[in-house]
Amino acid sequence: MEATTFGSSQFTTVSGSLGSRRWPLKLNRNIISFKSPTKISVRASAIRGDDSAVTLLDYGAGNVQSIRNAIRYLGLDIKDVQTPEDILNAERLIFPGVGAFAAMMDVLNNNGMAEALRTYIENDRPFLGICLGMQLLFESSEEKGQVRGLGLIPGVVGRFDSSNGCRVPHIGWNALQIKQDSVILDDIADRHVYFVHSYRAVPSEENEEWVSSTCNYGIDFISSIRRGNVHAVQFHPEKSGGKFLMLVFRYCGSSCYQVPRLRQKPFQGKATKLAKRVIACLDVRTNDNGDLVVTKGDQYDVREQTKENEVRNLGKPVELAGQYYKDGADEISFLNITGFRDFPLGDLPMLEILRRTSENVFVPLTVGGGIRDFTDGNGRYYSSLEVASEYFRSGADKISIGSDAVYAAEEYLKTGIKTGNSSLEQISRVYGNQAVVVSIDPRRQYLTSPYEVGFKSVKVKGGREGRPIGAYELAKAVEELGAGEILLNCIDCDGQGKGFDIDLIKLISDAVSIPVIASSGAGTVEHFSEVPIQSVKDHLLKEDIEVRM
Repeated sequence: MEATTFGSSQFTTVSGSLGSRRWPLKLNRNIISFKSPTKISVRASAIRGDDSAVTLLDYGAGNVQSIRNAIRYLGLDIKDVQTPEDILNAERLIFPGVGAFAAMMDVLNNNGMAEALRTYIENDRPFLGICLGMQLLFESSEEKGQVRGLGLIPGVVGRFDSSNGCRVPHIGWNALQIKQDSVILDDIADRHVYFVHSYRAVPSEENEEWVSSTCNYGIDFISSIRRGNVHAVQFHPEKSGGKFLMLVFRYCGSSCYQVPRLRQKPFQGKATKLAKRVIACLDVRTNDNGDLVVTKGDQYDVREQTKENEVRNLGKPVELAGQYYKDGADEISFLNITGFRDFPLGDLPMLEILRRTSENVFVPLTVGGGIRDFTDGNGRYYSSLEVASEYFRSGADKISIGSDAVYAAEEYLKTGIKTGNSSLEQISRVYGNQAVVVSIDPRRQYLTSPYEVGFKSVKVKGGREGRPIGAYELAKAVEELGAGEILLNCIDCDGQGKGFDIDLIKLISDAVSIPVIASSGAGTVEHFSEVPIQSVKDHLLKEDIEVRM
């Protein structure tokens, strides 16, 4: 178990851990007033009129909206790269690379950006790379075959080895070991930072002059580099909570700003290893008045047992997400349990919730509900890649797929052939499997004999309809097709408060090597239910289970 989730008014334990290419994509942004959980006072005095601007290289994949929001939150302006010359003329450049290495390098090479980046960095210009933005500095990556990088740092980016018991992707909050003065990591070395990746570079004698910190996940891998004005990190500072916005600020503002003052609770403890995650899982649906609300169900029945039979309303999604972030949630997950299933891109209210939440919540955001291929009423076809792209561009870090993944798994188990056309395969191919969560909703089916059906033991009957496929078989199939994480919702335990279905969790965890999020059934502090997030984390600490504080 690598994480802990909790539902709208309950806690749940989690074990653990997309879009068309556009260049560039502009979004409409609706700014709202929101009380931040971390107070930052910024006093800025630009030396020149342009010194408050940060040049951002957005190559058109994944959630770059998060880093945009972080930069604006710090009071800085953004210039978007549109030509290679924009890179060469940048005063300071941030490259938040997300997705798959091969897809990223294709875009950069085809647009002439790769050579401009190499020249910029070779000239020791101010650079901050994030995730893939660090990996591309190495000679090559083994993702999707051997793909050349910029070749500035000796080494090959390889995949984590799951044979040693580590779940791959590496998803969650882990600790850093500082190797040299990195400047931007000052005062944050004792805290957990957020990682989400399947590939990593390892330290060696050839690249040791570059390495400023390492992290351990089965092996020691490079978590940050620094040489001169060139910085890069494998983790996501924009998703590591308010404190880590200081990292972005130190890089962006060191030449023209005074360091901001952060007022927050004193930090106690020291990060030493991968922490358990506490995830706020919010079921969102329209009520009878057409408003999106957070609700809670009892075996998926979300209506009050009253004469009015109204949808349970626990509050507004944006406000609740902000409160959970303030209270210490490690991730926020929005599951749209009604959705615009016939027209996912018409789900404008959900897209707006993502935009508004991501402006002030700096931990990972997941969204699920209706993400699949579809054809609208005018006969126009939209791929799941296009649908997912809009959710990513609105602020989602991960996409959760339900029914569509079940259909793809059924076809795969029947034919043994990966077509590459399912939503699961399309999205993971472009954005990496770490960006794709598959939601599995099993219900127990009692048998007089284990040989009555050809399944391992638990039969899936979740979602809108039951399907003749076992949860064990489904989990193994979706991992093969590209899932990076499984959200396991036990229908029998949902809303019961009697504890998790441990047998089911073990069955699925043993079936796959990717992270498994266990959901549904919590009822006491031992189950992580009906209590504040801090109480959950305090309880885990007493059990010698490391968590982010």
